[in-house]
Amino acid sequence: MVGQRFVQLLDQHPWFQVTAIAASSSSAGKTYEESVKNRWKLDTPIPDEVKHIVVQDASKVEEVAAGVDFVFCAVDMKKEEIKALEEAYAKTGTPVVSNNSAHRWTADVPMVIPEINPQHLEVIAAQRKRLGTETGFIAVKPNCSIQSYVPALHALQDFKPKQVVASTYQAISGAGKNFTDWPDMLDNVIPYIGGEEEKSEQEPLRIWGTVSGDEIVKASTPHITTQCIRVPVTDGHLATVFVSFENKPSKEEILERWAQYKGRPQELGLPSAPKQFITYFEEENRPQTKLDRDIEGGMGVSAGRLREDSLYDFKFVGLSHNTLRGAAGGAVLIAELLKAEGYIQAK
Repeated sequence: MVGQRFVQLLDQHPWFQVTAIAASSSSAGKTYEESVKNRWKLDTPIPDEVKHIVVQDASKVEEVAAGVDFVFCAVDMKKEEIKALEEAYAKTGTPVVSNNSAHRWTADVPMVIPEINPQHLEVIAAQRKRLGTETGFIAVKPNCSIQSYVPALHALQDFKPKQVVASTYQAISGAGKNFTDWPDMLDNVIPYIGGEEEKSEQEPLRIWGTVSGDEIVKASTPHITTQCIRVPVTDGHLATVFVSFENKPSKEEILERWAQYKGRPQELGLPSAPKQFITYFEEENRPQTKLDRDIEGGMGVSAGRLREDSLYDFKFVGLSHNTLRGAAGGAVLIAELLKAEGYIQAK
């Protein structure tokens, strides 16, 4: 599903053009249209520009890399296999923008939300030295669920969040499925998503970490605890968040920070960047997943129901589109940032 989102988002992209598609050997040799026959999950049709591209074998690294300036990677393989594959591409001098989790904790691989930690790209120099390449590297995007609450918390860093409780209510597309694939999700809620809570608690700390020499050192605060629940919606991850601060802000200060927050993508005017990164809804029943997941083309995040809490300082609701901002769209935005900052260039 993420691969299909990449194809959809790159159709008519002003900077990038899909010139190669690679997958497992079982798909190699077929046209892209043939390879996804009866498996196309999106509402929009397969873009004409990619229908007739012949799928290559992703394991033939030198062959694939020779025809592209950089690659997006989203594969279903074992973690160590993914690590080896992505490093193999990087060592050919080909940048890799990864949707996979395999390298999220590799010390010299930046894990980036472009509006929040673009400075982590500085560690690429150390990674290139380790891999023995002048132009290749790997950059990764974080877990899709954290995009629903980390941006809202990041905009409040001046007030030093110290304790966070977040529960995420996650769409079935996060598992790469729709209701046809997963009829058990109809009229159902599953209170467990394997590995998701660990990612949701730890990955924000790496996002908020610092570059120290040849590695990124994760932050020690805030302390985060989460529960991650699968709910019967197609797209969109919603979070309920409780937060306490070292320096408690007023409600008005929080709303002002959210409204005014801009990051490097907004400064650079990147093609996929939302003009308004965080949108706050005054209505008591917003944001709603169905109504608001597509805000700013699915690349904005939204918040609502901000109010003081009896145990924590404040509580609020956050929402992000998991396959756009959270997955393929977030990776495309990273690639745009990398190009704008000179890390990706034509070979």
